[in-house]
Amino acid sequence: MTPFSIAGLQLSLASGDNRDRIEHAIADAVRRFPWVQMVVLPELASFGASLASAESLPGPTERRYCALASKLDVWIVPGSIYERHEGRIYNTASVIDPTGRVVGRYRKIFPFLPYETGVSPGSQVLVFDVPEVGRFGVSICYDQWFPEVTRAMVWHGAEVIVHPTLTGTIDRAQELVLAQSNAIVNQCYFVDINHAGALGNGRSIVVGPDGDVVHQAGEQNEVVAFTVDLDRVRHSRSHGIKGLGQMLKSFRDTPVEFACYAKGAPAASPSLQDLGPLTMSRRAGR
Repeated sequence: MTPFSIAGLQLSLASGDNRDRIEHAIADAVRRFPWVQMVVLPELASFGASLASAESLPGPTERRYCALASKLDVWIVPGSIYERHEGRIYNTASVIDPTGRVVGRYRKIFPFLPYETGVSPGSQVLVFDVPEVGRFGVSICYDQWFPEVTRAMVWHGAEVIVHPTLTGTIDRAQELVLAQSNAIVNQCYFVDINHAGALGNGRSIVVGPDGDVVHQAGEQNEVVAFTVDLDRVRHSRSHGIKGLGQMLKSFRDTPVEFACYAKGAPAASPSLQDLGPLTMSRRAGR
């Protein structure tokens, strides 16, 4: 067994400076659940979805969480913040190890357009190693709607996907299905942590590598403390889900080259071009 314990903090936060409350919540979770080795926050937890809060990285907010990680001897994925870099703004999640070192930063590849306007897409997935445990990946909210993002991390060896989310809309039910599907088709853990309260409608979900729901939270404040077993991932990938489908091996071994993944192919698709521009929906005429 290769266990690793995580606490997802489904917090009821508001737009504005939430950093003091987040620091207290992280410290409280580690005190209550001293076996926890990583704490994960929702997307844009520190300030909410305000582009005015954008910071350069490294910056003051990241440094606060680095100091806290070192003090508590715990991994922290503090959701994400808006990052200002060379005239652009990105939705960026930092990964901080128990020494307070930033081991990686992930820029959201698929901003929630046309709603998340003014945010540029990232261009690279992020995977990182937890020593003597396994390889983890990070994605953010709308990324889970695109199977290529999780598949790319798994191609790089990710066994657990940490996924901060900010969802307060009626499509949360679809996201729960997507969390399960991402876990199933990639034979990995999928850890989707959402906001409660003003910024989200909760229902954070943790899914195992066979598609089993390890836990689904309610809609209020909740600390989702759980343990993943990386040996489950390795067994599922080696022997198949329930001893049956070994999808990653089949994907590895197929001789088919999918035309939709050729360079420039999505933009060249006549059927996708016929969908029209990516714009905000408008009120229907009378």
